[in-house]
Amino acid sequence: MAKKVSIIGGGLAGSEAAWQLAKRGIGVDLYDMKPVKFSPAHKNNNFAELVCSNSLRADDYMHNAVGLLHEEMRRADSLILKTADATKVPAGGALAVDRNLFASSVTEALKNNPLIHIISKEITSLDDFKDTIVIVATGPLTSEALATDILKRIKGETLCFYDAIAPVVYTESIDFSKAWYQSRYDKGDKNDYINCPLNKQEYENFVAALLSAEKVQFHDFEKPEYFDGCLPIEVMAERGLETLRFGPMKPVGLTNPHQTDIKPYAVVQLRQDNTSDTLRNIVGFQTKLKHGEQTRIFKMIPGLENAQFARLGGIHKNTFIKSPVLLDEFLRLKTEPNIMFAGQITGCEGYVESASVGLMAGIFASALISGQTPSLPPKTTALGAMLGHLRDAQNIENYQPMNINFGLFEDIAPVLTPSGKKKYLKGTERKEAYATRALKDLETWLTCI
Repeated sequence: MAKKVSIIGGGLAGSEAAWQLAKRGIGVDLYDMKPVKFSPAHKNNNFAELVCSNSLRADDYMHNAVGLLHEEMRRADSLILKTADATKVPAGGALAVDRNLFASSVTEALKNNPLIHIISKEITSLDDFKDTIVIVATGPLTSEALATDILKRIKGETLCFYDAIAPVVYTESIDFSKAWYQSRYDKGDKNDYINCPLNKQEYENFVAALLSAEKVQFHDFEKPEYFDGCLPIEVMAERGLETLRFGPMKPVGLTNPHQTDIKPYAVVQLRQDNTSDTLRNIVGFQTKLKHGEQTRIFKMIPGLENAQFARLGGIHKNTFIKSPVLLDEFLRLKTEPNIMFAGQITGCEGYVESASVGLMAGIFASALISGQTPSLPPKTTALGAMLGHLRDAQNIENYQPMNINFGLFEDIAPVLTPSGKKKYLKGTERKEAYATRALKDLETWLTCI
């Protein structure tokens, strides 16, 4: 078998897999259907296009599982993390990026690598890859033709849910006689977010408008199965009047400088979306409202009465396979081991998680094509915990996409006190123990790959 791997899909997972293979001297044919054809959610020609948000979430690796995954990927020379660090914008304790600069930088790195051959073509069948390793990294928006081909191979073992996109407004259209800059609890640079306050009546009117608004209708045969970490705001509103106040509109940790004697009843936050700060993403406002309803209702928010929208929210179907049933420990399809899967199509959830599975797929494929048995990341690491989720056969019927979290890690053993008693770590101590153990074990693994 020639030392060349084919990758289908130039998203976060496919881009990361290509990078990991090329750095190990393996040639890559990277197929992406853009610009010949676009999915319903993608808009530009670049690889690694960020659709839903510009945030890779928390970057604190000692106290947050996704931050730990960031750090592990940095130490594994991840293209995605390297580029994110180079294109980041202020976002408190989060790692957020200028999404256009991020995507163009990833694209440039891949195009300039002599071992990566980029082919703009829609792949409709995997039959053409019988004589080579192929990594399917087509994401949750896999084209219909290829999805049909995959379904035939996996005998219909698939699930789907619906993922919504948050709107983006032009910063200059925000009314700062009502809004103000401040990070919750003054984290980060203290002024990373723009905040729009609502009093009790404004909040209740807003929720009522969401509940009565006209929404995108699904076909009769479609049953929406949302991922709980990315619920449309109107779906959250349906769960109770106070739900949004304890979710994306929570008012805690903020002080309105325009009304220091009155605490906001609810707050809408807007996060920087590009380096020049001309665009702001409305945090947690992913939605399936019709576009006319979005402009009408979101302009009810104090400070956004005259908002101009650079992008309105949207809705699209996501598809993923039952990885615990279908894939082996190296992300290979059990029935056709030359076919590997990576990214969100496997059932991981989130930008970083998708890229991390791409990183592992690239590392595994480089070993396999060289006739070696891949070394698996320790289960004590964030990478190993993410891989463990894809291999978890405990609840296959209800297998759902999952963000990285400390609940996926191998448990921390109790420590012995000077008196010989067992002490079970909790809270901050427990998280720090997870991180310290993970990074120590990661370094051992990195010497094997």
